[in-house]
Amino acid sequence: MSAIPTSVISAGSLLGGYLTGRATGVRPAGGVVLLAGAVTAGRRWQRTVGPARTAALLATYVGAFGASHPLARRIGAWPSVAVATAAVGVASHLLGDRPARR
Repeated sequence: MSAIPTSVISAGSLLGGYLTGRATGVRPAGGVVLLAGAVTAGRRWQRTVGPARTAALLATYVGAFGASHPLARRIGAWPSVAVATAAVGVASHLLGDRPARR
């Protein structure tokens, strides 16, 4: 699993959580997908970038998920999911997947 970048895991779980909730009509099922992605990426971040960046990345993940709901009322569900997914993917890539510069 370590060959998959955390940007793919985190962004993919946001998209997958939305799709799961929508397809099943069971929002908690989507929450399980979100939680699995957060735990998987978070464990990797903890090992590779330390606790401070892990906390920042998890806050970004949760914040983007939370912000997507009011944003969806303004721009629609799919565009909102796309914005949240992109934000989390970019943050994960920049802060979690790229090697630290010295």
